[in-house]
Amino acid sequence: MPLHPPEPPVLDRLGGAAVLSLMAADAEYGPALAGRLQPVRIGVGPIEAAINTVRALETLRGRGTLPELVLSLGSAGSNTLAQASVHPVASVSWRDMDASALGFEKGCTPFLDLPAERRLTGPLAGPSGVRLSTGADVVGEPADYARIDADMVDMETFAILRACDAFDVPLSGIRAVSDGDAALTRYGDWADCLPLLDAGLAGRVDALATVLARGGSRSGD
Repeated sequence: MPLHPPEPPVLDRLGGAAVLSLMAADAEYGPALAGRLQPVRIGVGPIEAAINTVRALETLRGRGTLPELVLSLGSAGSNTLAQASVHPVASVSWRDMDASALGFEKGCTPFLDLPAERRLTGPLAGPSGVRLSTGADVVGEPADYARIDADMVDMETFAILRACDAFDVPLSGIRAVSDGDAALTRYGDWADCLPLLDAGLAGRVDALATVLARGGSRSGD
């Protein structure tokens, strides 16, 4: 297996801060974002996200250039938030983890002293942020959201957070709603919406740059 991420990680400068930007796939990376960020594409799902985030951070640590902040951004599903709306992430949970048959709280990893829902520590994790649920499944039916205790769903952010834990780097998340108001029946039901999200995501990146320029780094700054 290669020892480095699939593409060399580049640190973006946002508001004077060194930021490692991460996205799952090229399809989510539009021209507005391209004018602001050079994200590492970490792949789809928690396993690929964890592996490639660790690779990127380890590469940067080897250079002596760990980021001041990691930024996870891209699309997400929701059946309660407006389609194409863009939101900072306040907290994230892992919906795949369920060891409740052994007496552990659903969502908690056994023998790991962490809560089921983790608040992000980056500067966007304020009261206006949304609750995000990460899992390995595409939530394709509106009715499926009823079993998920969160505002939005994605497939990477919780895994990115655990990688950030290992390097003691704060994480911020920005997600745009690409689907969830109707059943997903084909690839285009997701992909056709992505160009509409690009400008909104870029606007939130600009807002983050303003916060960072004012000296915000961790939640509450």
